[in-house]
Amino acid sequence: MGLGGRYPKAATLEAFWENLKQGVNCIGEIPSERWSLEGFYHPDPDQAAAQGKSYGKWGGFLEGFAEFDPLFFGISPREAETMDPQERLFVQACWEALEDAGYTRARLAALHKGRVGVYAGITKIGHELYGPELRRQGTQALPQTSFSSVANRVSYLFDFHGPSMPLDTMCSASFTAIHEACEHLLRGECEVALAGGVNLNLHPSNYLTMSAVRMLSTEGLCRSFGAGGDGYVPGEGVGVLFLKRLSLAEADGDQIYGVIKATAINHGGKTNGYTVPNPQAQGELIEDALRKAGVHPRTISYVEAHGTGTALGDPIEVAGLSKAFGAQTQDRQYCAIGSAKSNIGHCESAAGIAGLTKVLLQLKHGQLVPSLHSEELNPNIDFARTPFVVQRTLGEWKRPQVSLAGEPQREYPRIAGISSFGAGDRTRT
Repeated sequence: MGLGGRYPKAATLEAFWENLKQGVNCIGEIPSERWSLEGFYHPDPDQAAAQGKSYGKWGGFLEGFAEFDPLFFGISPREAETMDPQERLFVQACWEALEDAGYTRARLAALHKGRVGVYAGITKIGHELYGPELRRQGTQALPQTSFSSVANRVSYLFDFHGPSMPLDTMCSASFTAIHEACEHLLRGECEVALAGGVNLNLHPSNYLTMSAVRMLSTEGLCRSFGAGGDGYVPGEGVGVLFLKRLSLAEADGDQIYGVIKATAINHGGKTNGYTVPNPQAQGELIEDALRKAGVHPRTISYVEAHGTGTALGDPIEVAGLSKAFGAQTQDRQYCAIGSAKSNIGHCESAAGIAGLTKVLLQLKHGQLVPSLHSEELNPNIDFARTPFVVQRTLGEWKRPQVSLAGEPQREYPRIAGISSFGAGDRTRT
């Protein structure tokens, strides 16, 4: 019923939508206020590894990420100085989601007695790594990072009494948070929930680690399903959904952006490498989600994919999706596919919520936005033999006209699937 968030070159969700609609590449070089590229960057991956440097110098960054009005939230300026900016951003996004839904703390207390769950996906450290140097300089404020506090701070400030949980499943963290929120809502452990994720690259160590294992793009482009993709571009973002059971939302007269029909969760188990996805497990997971949702894959007209833009990962993801869809239909190229990562980079623990926000905005406007840097498609994916067509232009999101099981053709609503998975193949959809 409510959305809040910020993404690269978009301080509001209205600006995020305009960037998506216009196909804006929101990637740039690491801002100087984060850290200097001098002594940090080397363009050759081998030389970078040998010298302990990064061969990547690009990313999708949040402007004004440290701006925060502590007194608005009843937090002392001294305490706010120690808080990880990720925590501060998540608090702000929760406020935005509630405001967007038309809810105040008083209304939540009156309608739902404070039974509000908070679920926060987060995986990045970095803020606290500046502590030793600040101590040497005699600074009193010591930076701290606490994953638990990201969720608990919200519950404390708003006087919520539902579950309050941080979740770290790497790049699928925000989707895991949404999955847990949905499960708790279904079990009655809370009446409403705030769920999402946050991700900032605050310290150069994050880039150095990713560079050492050759995960970064050498050109600063996230080529989701495009040719030439050799790694991903780090991105930043924060996003929060305000969730409620459909029957309760309708009874309360809430605005409704969309309905989550089902979520599913699994792990890929043993594969050829710790970061190598398992298409068999992905296919089984998607089949499980379709079964739980009661949705026939032929009626799905858009998939927001994980789509990191790697030569290996993208074909495996499409293979898993094709396996699941192919279990019920042999139709080809009827479903659009894309990834917000092509615009804003890989937001890791906020990647899932970024993709879901994109889908909800597309539903609101009835349009499908272009997926970038895929003018030439990945040659390892034979899209002609799959149900999918990469969405490369702005277009109307038409409701599909489908005949199932010999029944007369009829119009189906706009339905999307969204997939997300993390390193170690902790798969989510």
